[in-house]
Amino acid sequence: MATSSQSCGVCDLRHITKPSIVWCTECDEGLCKECQEHHGLSKASRRHKVIPINEYQKLPSDVLKITQYCSKHDEKFQIYCKKHECPCCSKCIVESHSECRDIVNLDDVIHNVKTSNAFCEIEETLVEVAENLQKVRQHIQDNRSNLKDKRMEIEKEIKKTRIMINHHLDKLQEDFLKQLFEVEEKDNSKICPLLSSLQIKEKQYQNSREALRTSSSMQRTFRCFFQ
Repeated sequence: MATSSQSCGVCDLRHITKPSIVWCTECDEGLCKECQEHHGLSKASRRHKVIPINEYQKLPSDVLKITQYCSKHDEKFQIYCKKHECPCCSKCIVESHSECRDIVNLDDVIHNVKTSNAFCEIEETLVEVAENLQKVRQHIQDNRSNLKDKRMEIEKEIKKTRIMINHHLDKLQEDFLKQLFEVEEKDNSKICPLLSSLQIKEKQYQNSREALRTSSSMQRTFRCFFQ
């Protein structure tokens, strides 16, 4: 993959910065409008497949990491070694796969991969995984809705219970105050007669005291008169 899919790879080599509008899967680089025209007319690249750069950028990151050029020799992969299950450039064949017999053209492998049983199985597996993910997502959404409904139900029960508790406390308060009032009335019914009796006694003692003072004063008067 090119270092930057935003700029034209051909222009970068000329130290010119231009935005790329397409991506060539064969050259593994982006092309600006002018370079795309030359690329489509050149005999070596006219059969190359290009895609709009915005579609290329939407590809998964794992796909974007796939390169068609050998990182060791900087040459395009041309051969596929079935023994080692890896693509090879011409220099890789000489250096590392000279004794490998099960070697095929990479274009044939790519051309036949879509019709292979393994590819069909992978495709079916991906469809099944996508369906399962959709079911899981729907299940999670249902659980989320159920949680919301359960929360609202519990909240309603809490408010209802609080109203009941408040009514019960109000009733307890009313009964308690009523009992206090009854106790007060009962005690008052005992205290009031006692207070009246004490007031009468107190008045009687006060009268007796006044009478005693008057008697003592008269006695002193008589004594002074007869002396």
